[in-house]
Amino acid sequence: MATKPTRFPNGLSNVNPESFWGSFGAMSPTKYHQYFNDFNAFAAGDWTITTVEAGGGSASEAVTDKLGGALLLTNDAADNDYDNLILAGEGFQFTAGKKLWFEAKLQVSDATESDVFVGLAIKTATDPVGTAPTDGAFFRKDDGDTDVDFVVTKDSTATTSTELATLADATDITLSFYYNGVDNIAVWVNGGLVDNVAVTNIPDDELIAPMMHIQNGAAAAKTMTVDYILAAQER
Repeated sequence: MATKPTRFPNGLSNVNPESFWGSFGAMSPTKYHQYFNDFNAFAAGDWTITTVEAGGGSASEAVTDKLGGALLLTNDAADNDYDNLILAGEGFQFTAGKKLWFEAKLQVSDATESDVFVGLAIKTATDPVGTAPTDGAFFRKDDGDTDVDFVVTKDSTATTSTELATLADATDITLSFYYNGVDNIAVWVNGGLVDNVAVTNIPDDELIAPMMHIQNGAAAAKTMTVDYILAAQER
């Protein structure tokens, strides 16, 4: 027998009933600052895009056919060619007392011969392989291995959790982290908790933004397909 859903004909709320939003029939949209893109569409102008394409071609970013939407990043064919995207506006910052969430679902064509970065970083992080981001919290996969690491860095002093997951060719992986607003960043892979990181080097003095990056680890074009990317923070 089917279970009947619970009905709330007067709506739901996440605010004080006496506040401005108290009579609003849905959750107040002002409680969280959120960026979410399912990539049913892509506007290049929303991102700062930096590429190196020594092979003479050019990197491309385009919506691709996939259930739920996806963004396909494609490099040219020279070793160390890369495509780096960071959201044009730095709208997030690790702040005491404010919880923060990040998640991305992606896959790469070549898990071993690629460098991969995804997370939140300072806007100067346009070449995170050649010049490590000074400030941010992000997942990293280095050329020559398939190990997914997690890095938290402030003013170029980093805490790194290594080998949290294994990346495989053309296989989706979901990478997530959550800052509790106090003293810990919890890290998930594919919905499972894999690490807890003390916030010794939390980048709380810089604004940061969602970033994604794919770099060739060999002289052949590599791709990264991003299903979605999410960043959200309590106001």
